[in-house]
Amino acid sequence: MFFEKLGDSRVKCYLCRHHCVIDDGKKGICRVRENHDGTLYSLVYRKLISENIDPIEKKPLYHFYPGSTSFSVATVGCNFRCLNCQNYEISQLPKDHEQIVGKDVAPEQIVEDALGYQCRSIAYTYTEPTIFFEYAYEIAKIASERSVKNLFVTNGYTTREALATIKPYLHAANVDLKCFSDETYKKLCGARLGDVLDCIRSYKEMGIWIEITTLIIPEVNDSEPELRQIAAFIRSVGPEIPWHVSRFYPRYRLIEKPPTPVKTLRMAREIGLEVGLRYVYEGNVPGEGGENTYCYKCKKVLIKRYGYQIIENNIVDVRCPACNTTIDGIGM
Repeated sequence: MFFEKLGDSRVKCYLCRHHCVIDDGKKGICRVRENHDGTLYSLVYRKLISENIDPIEKKPLYHFYPGSTSFSVATVGCNFRCLNCQNYEISQLPKDHEQIVGKDVAPEQIVEDALGYQCRSIAYTYTEPTIFFEYAYEIAKIASERSVKNLFVTNGYTTREALATIKPYLHAANVDLKCFSDETYKKLCGARLGDVLDCIRSYKEMGIWIEITTLIIPEVNDSEPELRQIAAFIRSVGPEIPWHVSRFYPRYRLIEKPPTPVKTLRMAREIGLEVGLRYVYEGNVPGEGGENTYCYKCKKVLIKRYGYQIIENNIVDVRCPACNTTIDGIGM
C-alpha cells in the first residue's frame, strides 16, 4: 500500500514521512519494504515476532480503558534508528543483521487470541507499527468488527494518507515526542521534528485519542526551556492530551548517559501543569506519586497507581466525585 511507480522500475513510498525513493531490488529506510521490478512489497506481512498480554498502562495509555489489558503484537523493523532503542533486538534486526524473522500468524488468529485472553484492545507496539501497516490494518479491521479496540504505540511518522486509511479502526495512540530540536531528532533517530509535530496534529484532527511520551535523557532534552517548548506544543494541540515524562536508562548505543534523576521528571511534570496541561505523568519511577491521575480542577486523587497496577479508581461515571468535573479519555 502507499507507493507510486516512478519509471525505470523505481518507486516512491508514501507510508511514512521519509518518502523513500527506492531502486529496483532495494529496500527503504525501514529495511522491510522492498522494490521488486517496480512493485513495493512488505517483507513482514504475517511475520509475528512478539506477542504479549500487557496492562494498557504499559503502553503507556492512562486515559484509555484504564485497568484493562491489551494484546500486544509486533514484527521486526523500524523506520527510525534511535540510539537509545529499548527493543533494538527486534526493531533493528533488519538493519543490524539483515534478518527478517517471525512466525506466520493470520490476522484472524491475532483477534481470536485477543478475545480468548479477554483483552479490551490490540496494541501494535514494541517496534514501529507503521512499517507493518498492511498487517496491522487487516488485524484492526477484523478486531473492530468484534468490538476489540486498536491502538498504535508509535514514533509519529505515519503519513496523513496512511493514518486516514486506518482511522476508522484505530481508536488510540501513544506518540513519542522525543525532543523539540530538529538537530537532536536527526542525531538521535534520523528523523525530522516538524514531521512528528504534524503527525501529532493529524491524530488530533482525525479524532483518535492520543497521549504523548517524552523520554527525558540527561544533557540531550532535559533543559527547562526545551521541556517548556514540548509542553506548550502539546497544550496548543489540546490541554486534555496526557503527557508522560519518562525516566531514561542507558540502552543500545546510548550507554554513556546516566539514568534520569527523579527531580528532572518532577521539574518536567511541574512545567507541564504550569503550562496548562491537565494530566502529566512521571514514568519508569514507580511509587513516586507522579503516576496518579488527579482531577485537574480540585486536585483530588482519582486513580492511584503503582507501576502498571491500579490501586484504586475513584472516578464515577467519567467524573470526579468531589467536584463533578468530567475527566478526559475513553472508557474512563
